Amino acid sequence: MLALNDTQLLALLADDVPCGDLTTQALGIGSQAAHIAFHARQPMTVVATEEAARLFTLAGAQSIVVATSGSLLQADGLMLEARGSATALHSAWKSAQTLIEWASGIGSAAAAIVAAAQGVAVACTRKNVPGTKAMSVKAVQAGGATMHRLGLSETLLVFAEHRLFLDEPPAATLARLRRQQPEKKIVVEVASVEEALQWVDADVLQLEKFTPEQVAACRAAIGPHGGGCALLAAAGGVRADNAAAYVAAGADFLVTSAPYTASPKDVQVHFRRLP
Repeated sequence: MLALNDTQLLALLADDVPCGDLTTQALGIGSQAAHIAFHARQPMTVVATEEAARLFTLAGAQSIVVATSGSLLQADGLMLEARGSATALHSAWKSAQTLIEWASGIGSAAAAIVAAAQGVAVACTRKNVPGTKAMSVKAVQAGGATMHRLGLSETLLVFAEHRLFLDEPPAATLARLRRQQPEKKIVVEVASVEEALQWVDADVLQLEKFTPEQVAACRAAIGPHGGGCALLAAAGGVRADNAAAYVAAGADFLVTSAPYTASPKDVQVHFRRLP
């Protein structure tokens, strides 16, 4: 499934090749037949090969996806091939390569956190780079994570910045939200164990920037989930190198933005001239 439609993909091509490929034109090689292959330089969870292949097609080439988004590739693993004129391949080359590298960085980072969480769910926030939501969502899902929330319109997440304007006890707020939005789970972000105990009747307590030790203290204070207590979501600062500690501390699931700032993965591109 494509995260970007043809209009968006054509915009990427127009941004990189607004008036043709001057070098290819000047050299007079544009009509020559060629083949291009994309390989992983390092182990990665590959993402956006479908969009990259479509970029080549829109540029006038024929393309084949070898490794679909979510595939785990080892170094030198083949992910994509295309053939066509030198003009077509050069026109889509860098846009396709950059898109895969960036998205695979996000997907691989998400996969690393998922692996470290050892079966506990990992949800990624909406703090993606502005303008990249569709591709970012595809990348984190390809890495095995879910979306914490896509935006403000479909979920109830009560921050301290909301509570600043309330003049009622937590129980009254929760009851009011359940009357108004009976189908929605209520998530409340808290900054301390004391706040967690005040809002323990929520469906989910989002433990903002708690250390694993603070998560463990919160779990001990609230008790094991199952007796009507809120789920505990460890959020803020969750990474692959500490995800296991948060799980061991008693978090029911992990919320993270870390994949969005991951370094891109490296894609090696091989051109070949055809007879």
